[in-house]
Amino acid sequence: MNFFEELKWRGLINDITSPEVEDVINNQKVTFYIGTDPTADSLHIGHYSSLLMAKRLEQHGHHPIMLVGGATGFIGDPKATGERNMLTPEVLKHNFDCLHEQISKLWGFEMVNNLDWTKDMTVIDFLRDFGKFFNVNYMLNKETVKKRLDSGISYTEFSYMILQSLDFLTLYQTKNCVMQIGGQDQWGNITSGLELIRKKCGADVKCYGLTMPLITKADGTKFGKSESGTVWLDPAKTSPYELYQFLFNTEDAKVIEYLKKLTFLSVEEITKLEESLKNEPHKRLAQKALAQEVVRDLHGQEELDSALKITDALFRGNLQNLEAKERLSAVKNMDKIECNADLNLVDFLIQTKIASSKREAREWINGNSISVNGEKIKDVNYIVSLDKAYIENYILIKRGKKNNYCVILK
Repeated sequence: MNFFEELKWRGLINDITSPEVEDVINNQKVTFYIGTDPTADSLHIGHYSSLLMAKRLEQHGHHPIMLVGGATGFIGDPKATGERNMLTPEVLKHNFDCLHEQISKLWGFEMVNNLDWTKDMTVIDFLRDFGKFFNVNYMLNKETVKKRLDSGISYTEFSYMILQSLDFLTLYQTKNCVMQIGGQDQWGNITSGLELIRKKCGADVKCYGLTMPLITKADGTKFGKSESGTVWLDPAKTSPYELYQFLFNTEDAKVIEYLKKLTFLSVEEITKLEESLKNEPHKRLAQKALAQEVVRDLHGQEELDSALKITDALFRGNLQNLEAKERLSAVKNMDKIECNADLNLVDFLIQTKIASSKREAREWINGNSISVNGEKIKDVNYIVSLDKAYIENYILIKRGKKNNYCVILK
């Protein structure tokens, strides 16, 4: 299969603006751009597929430009659910700086800020030079806007389409950027940008657009900053261990899709993992490959090794072998129980509701079924105190082989 066919096989092509896009991607070397607004101080897993798409195109000889929207971030791309909260200039500046550093470190793309070409523009300039080219009826027919007509949409968010179109025009004029790529929810903005370029620069201009399907969870909801349980690409917000566990726990129904979209594994390698998923799902080889590839690509082999070490320690109970940073990662995403310190182990198990009675608690302790921080405890008078915490004020209790508890000592 050729390059474009592989992108389709990976599920990375949703819409293209003309059949010529396939030839452009396969046989030409063009400059294209992808954009994101600084509405948070880190990208998340929902962005990752799009950024890998840019990297795939770069590896095939195309030149990517990453636009971080210092201007459009002030406005907010319309959501189907309602108006966005306005961010302050200080927050946007902080977010922009964080994203700039993150993207530069991870991918090294050329980066631009649309605030550079909009900050000195007057309202009259905006309306005369650009707003004049946008028909309101045309804008109302765009999918995202149509979804908001019943609930209402402000003029501010309605005008976002014009600002993003101006981005495409500016990059075409200044950097010979002839293609924009984005998620499928960006189709209306991308096609509006193409229309603006043709109206300002001539109908014979060759520019293109491509959208990718949004990556979704098994229940059909998308990954996003406003969704619960956001998985961030910043290791300070989502540790490599947490990312590993999140991906390792991917449902069978989604893991092959994620392997295609979120890794550089070859067609042959993914096909073998798909066969393993079908014939020996209990081995979870597809999930292991997904977690390892993404964590290694994002955070490096050392952080992957650490994530694997934490995983193994929790599974085998070798908790004392972890360093302080690894211990914090291990407890961070565990469900927590609060309990007073300085209790004997029997009373501790009762207060945390791990055991339902003192008799049950004693039986477990005497039967060698209770571990504290990975060590078996057979003394019913053992005192659970802060000086015995696993890390900070956390203590880990294990009952039997599978029941793990993280307790915050007060």
